[in-house]
Amino acid sequence: MAGPRRAGRHRPPTSDARGPDRAILGIFRVLVAAILVTALALGAVVAAPYVVDELEERTSPVTFEEPPPAGDRNPELVDPDDPSRSTYDATAGTVTSDVVEDFVHQKVNERRTEHGLEPIEWDGTVASVSRAHSVDMADRSYFNHTNPDGENPMDRFNDVGGYCRGYGENIAMTWVDRKVRHPDGSTTTYETPEALAEGLVEQWMNSPPHRRAILEESWDRGGVGVYLADDGQVFATHNFCQTSSSPFG
Repeated sequence: MAGPRRAGRHRPPTSDARGPDRAILGIFRVLVAAILVTALALGAVVAAPYVVDELEERTSPVTFEEPPPAGDRNPELVDPDDPSRSTYDATAGTVTSDVVEDFVHQKVNERRTEHGLEPIEWDGTVASVSRAHSVDMADRSYFNHTNPDGENPMDRFNDVGGYCRGYGENIAMTWVDRKVRHPDGSTTTYETPEALAEGLVEQWMNSPPHRRAILEESWDRGGVGVYLADDGQVFATHNFCQTSSSPFG
């Protein structure tokens, strides 16, 4: 059972600004924030692929694999705006946000292990804050670390938990079950939760600021929050937490 919750953030009514033009221009964007104690550093937005409006013939069956569970999904402290779980009915089957989150957590730790770093422990409270930010970006039509209320990543976490000495954030936006063309000319369709997670992590790893956030030695906890919108748009937030007093690398 969920424990103490803080009062929800006021959300002023806004019109939906996500039209076809924005869909084409902003299929996949990523942004990173590294917060060392209280200092916020923002990275550049990565060039976005765009939707390819053409039919794609699928000639082979698609298998949905199950990831190892990342960790506790019922922490004592949760963000009141956390939707818990979202789904999207893709061509090959139903994609669920919690499965995508588990895969992202697994793949980020695989990258860390490959570079001789300790894996990040899943933190359900950090994940809850991440998830709430992802759905907030979708609901209020923005893509940024700072929300329309002026709250940055550490502000949002401190409203709920407050036990991280250092804090960082990667965010991304893409689509599931739609063909997108990348800046290098290649095309991809994320048909399964694992493929979607791999795409998110690879985009972060191919961007120096996001890569540095993933491979920061001092992180010891973290949580992933994914939101799947009704139209297949995907918002992802990965927050990192340092609970020890060791210096950042």
